Amino acid sequence: MELGISTFGEVQPEGVSGKAVASHRSMQELIAEAKMADESGLDVYALGEHHRPDFIISAPEVALAAVATATKKIRLSSSVTVLSSADPVRVFQNFATLDLVSGGRAEIMAGRGSFTESFPLFGYSLQDYDALFDEKLDLLLRINEQEVITWKGKYRAPLFQKGIYPRPLQPSLPVWRAVGGTPASAVSSGRLNLPMMVAILGGRPAQYVPFVELYRKSAREAGHDPAALQLGINSQFHIAENSDQAADEFFPSYEKLMNRVGKERGWSPITRDQFEIMRLPEGPLFVGNVQEVTDKIIYQHGLFKHTRFLGQLIKGYIDHGKVLKAIELFGTKVAPAVREALG
Repeated sequence: MELGISTFGEVQPEGVSGKAVASHRSMQELIAEAKMADESGLDVYALGEHHRPDFIISAPEVALAAVATATKKIRLSSSVTVLSSADPVRVFQNFATLDLVSGGRAEIMAGRGSFTESFPLFGYSLQDYDALFDEKLDLLLRINEQEVITWKGKYRAPLFQKGIYPRPLQPSLPVWRAVGGTPASAVSSGRLNLPMMVAILGGRPAQYVPFVELYRKSAREAGHDPAALQLGINSQFHIAENSDQAADEFFPSYEKLMNRVGKERGWSPITRDQFEIMRLPEGPLFVGNVQEVTDKIIYQHGLFKHTRFLGQLIKGYIDHGKVLKAIELFGTKVAPAVREALG
């Protein structure tokens, strides 16, 4: 199993047009976190695209290029690229450039995203939410396969015998489909034979077993080998030397994030009791000591037989040194134990 880190690059909104000191500091910390992940033996580092004042990653491929210069082996992915509101030609060019900078370590994780700010920002209608993604994914996959392309769609100007450059160092860029649990997404991912990353941020993970089975069933019915599919799980995490310490460090930031987003979406405020339930072995949060996080990854592998796990950082108000320690424990303690247990 591949193990890695994902992050959105949280920052406290500064409300300034210049001298974004906190954002600068957060970006430097992000690069240091990627370096720690690389040095501690993790396999993947992924950055999510958002267009909000509380996150600094609106251009993950640019930040990942900076990360590439500070790391040696770790694979570099988006988590996610909001493909619906992007130009697939430019997405491919940016990640092909990242691939050349990093020596063949770039990946694209394409999805609709968990927020919708990018749609009005780039002139798209939410009424075309599904159709935009389907068309643009088709174009991205074709560009990835062919240097010179002829293509026509509804939402973008057609291409006639156009070469798309640069080409990556890898034979083609790995393209993952990032999903949140919609059955149609599982069916489409399986039919296209795409690696699928499932974000499990709430509810009992066991509830996602039928969703994963639908993914593999759809691949089989389309003539693909389900056993060859790559499947990833992304869940929020924090590790400390003992369980209570991990919870106490993580909860204040988690509470503020969930309640800020929850207020926008009409959710009830989260409580510490609810948080503790989500930390239980059958819950979605990977917050605890080394043994607890190790056991939970192995437990979920029994459910899903997934090939990749990404622990999503929720930095917020957590001291940067404690974030680095969590990554170090993940890479040097959890990862070897998981790999040994799963063979």
